[in-house]
Amino acid sequence: MIKLYLDEDVHKKVALALRLKGYDVISAHEIMKQSITDYQQLDYAVSEERTIFTFNIGDFQKLHRRYADSGKNHYGILLSKQIPLGETLNRLTKFLFTHTRGELKNNVFWI
Repeated sequence: MIKLYLDEDVHKKVALALRLKGYDVISAHEIMKQSITDYQQLDYAVSEERTIFTFNIGDFQKLHRRYADSGKNHYGILLSKQIPLGETLNRLTKFLFTHTRGELKNNVFWI
């Protein structure tokens, strides 16, 4: 099962709603990691073996390349433009239902 970490730009209600559907999800808001750098966000996700979801497209695409260039692994990066809460939930639910953890490792996906 995919374990998901939502960065600080994603509303904390997304984590709660996905947990109610049975998914393993935590939010930066819940663990007091709102003010750390994007690199630290990704490092935290890696330390917890979690896929990160963010609206911060440009920075996380760069971080993905940086990780790849340095031979570091991550557990996936999910990107989206800023969309309404309900649409975010629908897209994440569909993605989590149709993908495996192995598919995400060291890859970037758009939802």
